[in-house]
Amino acid sequence: MSAPKLAEVRQEYQSLFNSCIITKPAAVQEVVDPILANQKRYEKVAKSSGVPWFVIAVIHNMECSLNFNEHLHNGDSLKKKTVNVPAGRPPGWDGTGTWEESALDALSFDNLTAWVDWSIAGCLYKLEGYNGWGYRGHGIHSPYLWSFSNHYTSGKYVSDGVWSSSAVSGQCGCAAVLRRLVEMGKISFSDQPLAKPDMPPPVRYSKTKPTDPEQFAAAEALQTWLSGFSGVFVAVDGVAGQRTSDAFKLVTGHYLDGDPRA
Repeated sequence: MSAPKLAEVRQEYQSLFNSCIITKPAAVQEVVDPILANQKRYEKVAKSSGVPWFVIAVIHNMECSLNFNEHLHNGDSLKKKTVNVPAGRPPGWDGTGTWEESALDALSFDNLTAWVDWSIAGCLYKLEGYNGWGYRGHGIHSPYLWSFSNHYTSGKYVSDGVWSSSAVSGQCGCAAVLRRLVEMGKISFSDQPLAKPDMPPPVRYSKTKPTDPEQFAAAEALQTWLSGFSGVFVAVDGVAGQRTSDAFKLVTGHYLDGDPRA
């Protein structure tokens, strides 16, 4: 399938990211933690390439499972040029170069170094393009972006050009990782304006998970409601703590009842 224009899918990406709910939070966190531990390595490549460090990180996870002994292009070993598509990269590679050097070639080869729109939509557009547009032809959201979130259930290319509607991706999608990073306050997207707020459900500030099912459901409902606002990202986990209270203040102008900062 040919690539759509960004203008044609910008609103789709924004809507999906704003409504994204992580369905496997523990598995996503297992990816996020080592990404943050190696943030400086990604930032080094970001400085040379102009590609945001977190975009490089999520590609590294999908292509190499965060292994720094593999080419960012496709996960082939750094000991020699890539064998799989794209084969023969980087040109002149003799196996003695660094992961960072190979990563710069990968980002340049896929024209990410020439890209300037690093909004939420711009990031997701380039990430989906990095893997390919074939999932759109099957009417599903690409697991390369949305696996481990509410926007993906099943359907996967099990090998090059071989499609299975029942196969399920076992990798954590790029968008799920980015969503968790913004929920943690580790990254932000300044292009996301706030929408006009409606009346939220009543919830009190709490650092712990409520034991009362109704209070837990109310906290989840509040977090889901807050997540519907552009530029506001909170985990839907039923714990109405500091991150939820911060988001509530951003939307309404005041903290949750019971927040000591109120």
